[in-house]
Amino acid sequence: MGAYIVKRLLLMIPTLLGVMLLTFAVTQFVPGGPIERIIAQMEGNGADDRLSGGGTENLGDKQNNSSYRGARGLDPEIIKKLEKDFGFDKPPVERFLLMIKKYSMFDFGQSYFRSKSVLSLIAEKLPVSISLGLWLLIISYLVSIPLGIRKAVKDGTPFDVWSSAIVSVGYAIPSFVLSIFLIIVFAGGSYYNWFPLRLLTSDNFSDLSWWGKIKDYAWHLVLPLIAMGVGSFATMTLLTKNSFLDEIKKQYVTTARAKGLTESRVLYGHVFRNAMLLVISGFPGAFLHAFFTGSLLIEQVFSLDGLGFLTYRSVLDRDYAVVFANLYIFTLIGLVVALISDLLYTWIDPRIDFEAREV
Repeated sequence: MGAYIVKRLLLMIPTLLGVMLLTFAVTQFVPGGPIERIIAQMEGNGADDRLSGGGTENLGDKQNNSSYRGARGLDPEIIKKLEKDFGFDKPPVERFLLMIKKYSMFDFGQSYFRSKSVLSLIAEKLPVSISLGLWLLIISYLVSIPLGIRKAVKDGTPFDVWSSAIVSVGYAIPSFVLSIFLIIVFAGGSYYNWFPLRLLTSDNFSDLSWWGKIKDYAWHLVLPLIAMGVGSFATMTLLTKNSFLDEIKKQYVTTARAKGLTESRVLYGHVFRNAMLLVISGFPGAFLHAFFTGSLLIEQVFSLDGLGFLTYRSVLDRDYAVVFANLYIFTLIGLVVALISDLLYTWIDPRIDFEAREV
């Protein structure tokens, strides 16, 4: 297993480099780049004087092309200063290698538009994403796995039919549509004002007791988690059900029952270990979706400023420092979680030997 882990860790390097290189190459051809955006702001707001004081860190981004449309009225020295300040005076290959060198040491630099380091921005938004992602993941697994097992045991019964209908309808409803419905009905939209409309805590959160803080925090999470969670149950529930059904039909289950073992012992002592392998294989995707990709629309609807919204705004603003840093971190976490998933395989079923196969 040690050799397999080393191989997987080494394979992370070219994978990470490939993802970063592809994204970097694409950004070189995206129209309306950062420098054009700064120039438009300067020409529209008469912001030339801001450059004389060295305040370019709040103005914006950069572009690898020095021929900017609409820049004829600006001093070429101003454009050159912008390119130098943001590093676009260097060739693309040199910029990419410099970026990778810094990222390998987890030096992500400064945001182009926010006068903050990228790491501080991520740390600032991380609590929101953790709050949504962690609780969504826990609730999803706590509900979906027992429900999937129950559906497998009761396959073909009315319980199986109506529970499948419910989770399928929940999966079909877009999360943002459900969010708006919940706000209208339960957050003071038109009917009831039972839940808060925005943010994760109330304005007086710091004045509350520790128990009051827990209740306030949990109360703010109810609607966002419902909106995100309803659609997340179907995949995991049906995956669990089908995994258990496949295992229940195998010969070793028949043999265990013939030996007089109770149904509970057969189900949780023999079937569970084998059936959960397929469920665990979906953990990396579920983890990344819950933490980083599944909450963008929810964050917007409920005014929650998390990593999803930060990345979205950074893409629109061409804040490549934040975009590349988030991509690097998310990809690295995804690769590590995939490795952990494989290690969980061997923990649940020691018969699996990854070293015996090609990586």
